[in-house]
Amino acid sequence: MARSFTRRQLLGTAAALGGAAVAGTSTSPARAAGAPWPDTIATPPGFQPEGIAIGPGGVAYTGSLIDGSIYGAELATGRGRIISEGQGRMSVGLKVDPYGRLLVAGGDSGEIRVVGRRDGRLLASWRAATGTVFVNDVVVGCGGAWFTDSFNDVLHHLPLRAGLPAASPLRRLPLTGAWAPTPPGGEYWGANGIELTPDGRALLVVNDNVSLLYRVDPRTGQATEVALDGGSVSNGDGLVLHGRMLYVVRNWSYAVDVFRLSDDGTRSSFAKRITDPRFDEPTTAAVHAGRLYVVNARFDADWSDPSTSSTVVSVPL
Repeated sequence: MARSFTRRQLLGTAAALGGAAVAGTSTSPARAAGAPWPDTIATPPGFQPEGIAIGPGGVAYTGSLIDGSIYGAELATGRGRIISEGQGRMSVGLKVDPYGRLLVAGGDSGEIRVVGRRDGRLLASWRAATGTVFVNDVVVGCGGAWFTDSFNDVLHHLPLRAGLPAASPLRRLPLTGAWAPTPPGGEYWGANGIELTPDGRALLVVNDNVSLLYRVDPRTGQATEVALDGGSVSNGDGLVLHGRMLYVVRNWSYAVDVFRLSDDGTRSSFAKRITDPRFDEPTTAAVHAGRLYVVNARFDADWSDPSTSSTVVSVPL
Protein backbone atom coordinates (compact mmCIF):
# COMPACT_ATOMS: atom_id res chain seq x y z
CA MET A 1 0.00 0.00 0.00
CA ALA A 2 2.94 2.29 -0.58
CA ARG A 3 1.37 3.79 -3.68
CA SER A 4 -0.89 6.85 -3.51
CA PHE A 5 -4.58 6.44 -2.74
CA THR A 6 -5.44 7.77 -6.18
CA ARG A 7 -3.87 4.70 -7.75
CA ARG A 8 -5.36 2.34 -5.19
CA GLN A 9 -8.75 4.03 -5.52
CA LEU A 10 -8.62 3.50 -9.27
CA LEU A 11 -7.92 -0.20 -8.73
CA GLY A 12 -10.69 -0.44 -6.16
CA THR A 13 -13.21 1.27 -8.43
CA ALA A 14 -12.40 -1.12 -11.23
CA ALA A 15 -12.70 -4.03 -8.78
CA ALA A 16 -16.13 -2.92 -7.64
CA LEU A 17 -17.40 -3.32 -11.18
CA GLY A 18 -16.53 -7.00 -11.02
CA GLY A 19 -19.51 -7.84 -8.78
CA ALA A 20 -19.84 -9.72 -5.54
CA ALA A 21 -17.66 -12.58 -4.41
CA VAL A 22 -18.80 -16.09 -5.27
CA ALA A 23 -20.33 -17.89 -2.32
CA GLY A 24 -19.90 -21.57 -1.57
CA THR A 25 -17.13 -24.02 -0.90
CA SER A 26 -14.03 -24.62 -2.95
CA THR A 27 -13.67 -27.62 -5.20
CA SER A 28 -10.41 -28.87 -3.69
CA PRO A 29 -10.39 -32.67 -3.24
CA ALA A 30 -10.26 -34.14 0.26
CA ARG A 31 -6.75 -34.55 1.64
CA ALA A 32 -5.56 -38.14 1.81
CA ALA A 33 -4.47 -39.40 5.21
CA GLY A 34 -0.85 -38.39 5.84
CA ALA A 35 -0.71 -36.17 2.76
CA PRO A 36 1.12 -32.84 3.14
CA TRP A 37 -0.93 -29.70 3.64
CA PRO A 38 -1.31 -27.63 0.47
CA ASP A 39 1.15 -24.75 0.21
CA THR A 40 -1.12 -22.71 -2.08
CA ILE A 41 -4.78 -22.04 -1.28
CA ALA A 42 -7.01 -20.42 -3.87
CA THR A 43 -9.60 -17.83 -2.93
CA PRO A 44 -12.88 -17.65 -4.89
CA PRO A 45 -13.19 -15.87 -8.25
CA GLY A 46 -14.06 -12.20 -7.82
CA PHE A 47 -12.74 -12.15 -4.24
CA GLN A 48 -9.74 -9.87 -3.68
CA PRO A 49 -8.11 -10.85 -0.36
CA GLU A 50 -6.01 -8.57 1.85
CA GLY A 51 -5.95 -9.52 5.54
CA ILE A 52 -5.65 -12.89 7.26
CA ALA A 53 -6.41 -14.40 10.66
CA ILE A 54 -5.99 -18.03 11.67
CA GLY A 55 -8.39 -19.44 14.23
CA PRO A 56 -8.62 -22.67 16.24
CA GLY A 57 -8.45 -25.83 14.21
CA GLY A 58 -6.24 -24.30 11.55
CA VAL A 59 -8.94 -22.35 9.71
CA ALA A 60 -7.71 -19.23 7.93
CA TYR A 61 -10.00 -16.26 7.36
CA THR A 62 -9.47 -13.52 4.80
CA GLY A 63 -11.62 -10.55 3.80
CA SER A 64 -12.38 -9.12 0.37
CA LEU A 65 -11.43 -5.58 -0.64
CA ILE A 66 -14.21 -5.66 -3.22
CA ASP A 67 -17.35 -6.15 -1.12
CA GLY A 68 -16.21 -7.12 2.38
CA SER A 69 -17.08 -10.82 2.17
CA ILE A 70 -15.13 -13.12 4.47
CA TYR A 71 -13.76 -16.46 3.28
CA GLY A 72 -12.74 -19.30 5.58
CA ALA A 73 -10.44 -22.11 4.44
CA GLU A 74 -9.08 -25.22 6.15
CA LEU A 75 -5.29 -25.05 5.95
CA ALA A 76 -5.08 -28.86 6.08
CA THR A 77 -7.11 -29.34 2.91
CA GLY A 78 -7.35 -25.97 1.18
CA ARG A 79 -11.14 -26.29 1.06
CA GLY A 80 -13.20 -23.28 2.05
CA ARG A 81 -16.39 -21.27 1.74
CA ILE A 82 -17.70 -17.74 2.08
CA ILE A 83 -18.81 -17.49 5.70
CA SER A 84 -20.04 -13.89 5.54
CA GLU A 85 -21.55 -12.23 2.49
CA GLY A 86 -20.26 -8.71 1.94
CA GLN A 87 -22.41 -5.60 2.00
CA GLY A 88 -20.30 -3.57 -0.41
CA ARG A 89 -17.83 -2.30 2.19
CA MET A 90 -14.19 -3.40 2.41
CA SER A 91 -12.78 -5.97 4.80
CA VAL A 92 -9.06 -5.35 5.26
CA GLY A 93 -7.08 -6.48 8.34
CA LEU A 94 -8.52 -9.30 10.49
CA LYS A 95 -7.74 -10.90 13.86
CA VAL A 96 -9.46 -13.48 16.07
CA ASP A 97 -10.15 -12.08 19.54
CA PRO A 98 -9.99 -14.04 22.86
CA TYR A 99 -13.71 -14.80 22.57
CA GLY A 100 -13.39 -16.42 19.16
CA ARG A 101 -14.83 -13.52 17.19
CA LEU A 102 -13.38 -11.95 14.06
CA LEU A 103 -12.30 -8.33 14.34
CA VAL A 104 -12.45 -6.63 10.94
CA ALA A 105 -10.89 -3.36 9.78
CA GLY A 106 -13.29 -1.72 7.35
CA GLY A 107 -10.93 0.27 5.14
CA ASP A 108 -12.39 3.39 3.55
CA SER A 109 -15.78 2.85 5.20
CA GLY A 110 -14.19 3.88 8.50
CA GLU A 111 -15.91 0.93 10.16
CA ILE A 112 -14.74 -1.57 12.74
CA ARG A 113 -16.82 -4.75 12.67
CA VAL A 114 -17.12 -7.83 14.88
CA VAL A 115 -18.17 -10.99 13.05
CA GLY A 116 -19.01 -14.47 14.32
CA ARG A 117 -16.23 -16.81 13.30
CA ARG A 118 -18.48 -19.85 12.89
CA ASP A 119 -21.60 -18.44 11.30
CA GLY A 120 -20.32 -15.18 9.78
CA ARG A 121 -23.02 -13.17 11.55
CA LEU A 122 -22.36 -9.46 12.04
CA LEU A 123 -22.31 -9.03 15.83
CA ALA A 124 -21.47 -5.33 16.05
CA SER A 125 -20.29 -2.44 13.92
CA TRP A 126 -19.02 1.03 14.81
CA ARG A 127 -17.83 3.97 12.76
CA ALA A 128 -14.30 4.80 13.89
CA ALA A 129 -14.02 7.90 11.70
CA THR A 130 -15.64 9.69 8.77
CA GLY A 131 -14.27 11.60 5.81
CA THR A 132 -10.84 10.65 4.49
CA VAL A 133 -10.13 7.49 6.44
CA PHE A 134 -8.70 4.00 5.93
CA VAL A 135 -9.00 1.61 8.87
CA ASN A 136 -6.31 -0.80 7.80
CA ASP A 137 -4.99 -3.40 10.25
CA VAL A 138 -5.59 -4.73 13.76
CA VAL A 139 -3.77 -6.43 16.62
CA VAL A 140 -5.07 -7.82 19.93
CA GLY A 141 -3.21 -7.01 23.15
CA CYS A 142 -2.30 -4.15 25.49
CA GLY A 143 -5.81 -4.02 26.89
CA GLY A 144 -7.93 -4.61 23.80
CA ALA A 145 -7.78 -4.40 20.02
CA TRP A 146 -5.86 -1.66 18.20
CA PHE A 147 -6.63 -0.56 14.64
CA THR A 148 -4.45 1.59 12.39
CA ASP A 149 -5.82 4.44 10.30
CA SER A 150 -3.59 4.97 7.29
CA PHE A 151 -4.80 8.48 6.47
CA ASN A 152 -4.98 9.86 10.01
CA ASP A 153 -2.19 9.68 12.59
CA VAL A 154 -4.27 7.87 15.20
CA LEU A 155 -4.93 4.38 16.50
CA HIS A 156 -8.46 3.25 17.31
CA HIS A 157 -8.78 1.25 20.54
CA LEU A 158 -11.59 -1.28 21.09
CA PRO A 159 -11.87 -2.74 24.63
CA LEU A 160 -12.66 -6.46 24.47
CA ARG A 161 -15.11 -8.32 26.69
CA ALA A 162 -17.55 -11.21 26.28
CA GLY A 163 -20.50 -8.91 25.67
CA LEU A 164 -20.52 -6.19 23.03
CA PRO A 165 -21.95 -2.76 23.88
CA ALA A 166 -24.55 -1.15 21.66
CA ALA A 167 -22.94 2.28 21.90
CA SER A 168 -19.50 2.81 20.41
CA PRO A 169 -16.74 2.03 22.92
CA LEU A 170 -13.98 3.21 20.57
CA ARG A 171 -11.20 5.54 21.72
CA ARG A 172 -8.86 7.50 19.45
CA LEU A 173 -5.19 7.56 20.42
CA PRO A 174 -3.18 10.22 18.52
CA LEU A 175 0.31 9.16 17.43
CA THR A 176 2.86 11.62 18.83
CA GLY A 177 6.56 11.83 19.69
CA ALA A 178 8.85 10.82 16.85
CA TRP A 179 5.95 9.74 14.61
CA ALA A 180 6.33 11.27 11.13
CA PRO A 181 3.05 13.00 10.22
CA THR A 182 1.09 11.76 7.23
CA PRO A 183 0.26 14.44 4.62
CA PRO A 184 -3.52 15.05 4.63
CA GLY A 185 -5.86 14.24 1.79
CA GLY A 186 -5.55 10.47 1.39
CA GLU A 187 -2.70 10.51 -1.13
CA TYR A 188 -0.13 8.85 1.15
CA TRP A 189 -0.25 5.84 3.45
CA GLY A 190 0.90 6.39 7.03
CA ALA A 191 0.18 3.82 9.75
CA ASN A 192 -0.24 0.42 8.15
CA GLY A 193 0.62 -2.91 9.81
CA ILE A 194 0.51 -3.25 13.61
CA GLU A 195 1.84 -5.80 16.09
CA LEU A 196 2.90 -6.19 19.72
CA THR A 197 6.42 -5.96 21.06
CA PRO A 198 7.79 -9.34 22.24
CA ASP A 199 7.19 -8.39 25.90
CA GLY A 200 3.58 -7.50 25.06
CA ARG A 201 3.81 -4.05 26.67
CA ALA A 202 3.78 -1.83 23.61
CA LEU A 203 2.74 -1.69 19.97
CA LEU A 204 4.79 -1.80 16.78
CA VAL A 205 3.48 0.21 13.83
CA VAL A 206 5.01 0.56 10.37
CA ASN A 207 4.74 4.01 8.76
CA ASP A 208 4.49 3.36 5.05
CA ASN A 209 4.95 7.01 4.09
CA VAL A 210 8.48 7.26 5.51
CA SER A 211 9.44 3.54 5.54
CA LEU A 212 10.06 3.47 9.29
CA LEU A 213 9.05 1.18 12.14
CA TYR A 214 7.88 2.68 15.44
CA ARG A 215 7.31 1.47 18.98
CA VAL A 216 4.14 3.08 20.38
CA ASP A 217 3.20 3.44 24.05
CA PRO A 218 -0.47 2.33 24.21
CA ARG A 219 -1.15 4.66 27.14
CA THR A 220 0.10 7.90 25.60
CA GLY A 221 0.58 7.34 21.86
CA GLN A 222 4.22 8.35 22.20
CA ALA A 223 6.15 6.85 19.29
CA THR A 224 9.88 6.11 19.14
CA GLU A 225 11.69 4.90 16.06
CA VAL A 226 12.88 1.29 16.15
CA ALA A 227 16.52 1.09 15.10
CA LEU A 228 16.89 -1.29 12.14
CA ASP A 229 20.22 -3.06 11.80
CA GLY A 230 19.95 -4.01 8.13
CA GLY A 231 16.91 -5.02 6.10
CA SER A 232 14.08 -2.70 5.12
CA VAL A 233 10.47 -1.91 5.98
CA SER A 234 9.83 0.07 2.78
CA ASN A 235 6.46 -0.90 1.30
CA GLY A 236 5.77 -2.37 4.73
CA ASP A 237 2.23 -3.69 5.01
CA GLY A 238 1.30 -6.51 7.40
CA LEU A 239 3.37 -7.29 10.51
CA VAL A 240 3.59 -10.71 12.17
CA LEU A 241 5.34 -11.40 15.48
CA HIS A 242 6.46 -14.98 16.18
CA GLY A 243 8.47 -15.17 19.40
CA ARG A 244 11.03 -12.42 19.00
CA MET A 245 10.96 -12.54 15.21
CA LEU A 246 9.06 -9.82 13.35
CA TYR A 247 7.94 -10.61 9.80
CA VAL A 248 7.34 -7.48 7.68
CA VAL A 249 5.29 -8.13 4.54
CA ARG A 250 6.50 -5.69 1.86
CA ASN A 251 3.76 -5.58 -0.78
CA TRP A 252 5.29 -3.85 -3.83
CA SER A 253 8.71 -5.28 -2.93
CA TYR A 254 7.36 -8.85 -3.26
CA ALA A 255 9.22 -9.88 -0.11
CA VAL A 256 9.00 -10.50 3.62
CA ASP A 257 11.86 -9.08 5.71
CA VAL A 258 12.49 -10.78 9.06
CA PHE A 259 13.96 -9.00 12.09
CA ARG A 260 15.01 -10.27 15.52
CA LEU A 261 13.72 -7.84 18.14
CA SER A 262 14.77 -6.97 21.65
CA ASP A 263 12.13 -7.86 24.25
CA ASP A 264 10.91 -4.27 24.48
CA GLY A 265 10.93 -3.81 20.71
CA THR A 266 13.31 -0.84 20.74
CA ARG A 267 16.09 -2.58 18.78
CA SER A 268 16.23 -5.02 15.91
CA SER A 269 18.68 -6.96 13.81
CA PHE A 270 18.00 -8.14 10.29
CA ALA A 271 17.70 -11.92 10.06
CA LYS A 272 16.73 -12.73 6.46
CA ARG A 273 14.57 -11.85 3.48
CA ILE A 274 11.94 -14.29 2.24
CA THR A 275 11.05 -14.20 -1.46
CA ASP A 276 8.93 -16.58 -3.48
CA PRO A 277 7.84 -16.57 -7.14
CA ARG A 278 4.24 -16.99 -5.95
CA PHE A 279 4.24 -13.61 -4.14
CA ASP A 280 1.91 -11.27 -6.03
CA GLU A 281 1.62 -7.96 -4.13
CA PRO A 282 1.62 -9.74 -0.76
CA THR A 283 -0.06 -7.74 1.98
CA THR A 284 -0.44 -9.66 5.24
CA ALA A 285 0.55 -12.94 6.81
CA ALA A 286 -0.08 -15.25 9.76
CA VAL A 287 1.84 -18.12 11.37
CA HIS A 288 0.52 -21.66 11.84
CA ALA A 289 2.27 -25.00 12.37
CA GLY A 290 5.73 -23.72 11.49
CA ARG A 291 4.64 -22.01 8.28
CA LEU A 292 4.04 -18.41 7.26
CA TYR A 293 0.77 -17.97 5.34
CA VAL A 294 0.98 -14.95 3.04
CA VAL A 295 -1.97 -13.24 1.32
CA ASN A 296 -1.64 -12.04 -2.27
CA ALA A 297 -3.82 -8.97 -2.87
CA ARG A 298 -2.84 -8.72 -6.57
CA PHE A 299 -3.44 -4.97 -6.75
CA ASP A 300 -2.41 -4.88 -10.42
CA ALA A 301 -4.78 -7.64 -11.54
CA ASP A 302 -7.91 -6.88 -13.55
CA TRP A 303 -10.54 -7.15 -10.82
CA SER A 304 -13.22 -5.84 -13.18
CA ASP A 305 -13.16 -9.41 -14.56
CA PRO A 306 -15.30 -11.53 -12.17
CA SER A 307 -13.19 -14.61 -12.93
CA THR A 308 -10.03 -13.02 -11.47
CA SER A 309 -8.87 -14.78 -8.31
CA SER A 310 -5.92 -14.89 -5.95
CA THR A 311 -4.14 -17.12 -3.46
CA VAL A 312 -2.79 -17.53 0.04
CA VAL A 313 0.65 -19.15 -0.10
CA SER A 314 2.73 -20.72 2.66
CA VAL A 315 6.48 -20.59 3.09
CA PRO A 316 8.81 -21.89 5.83
CA LEU A 317 9.45 -19.54 8.76
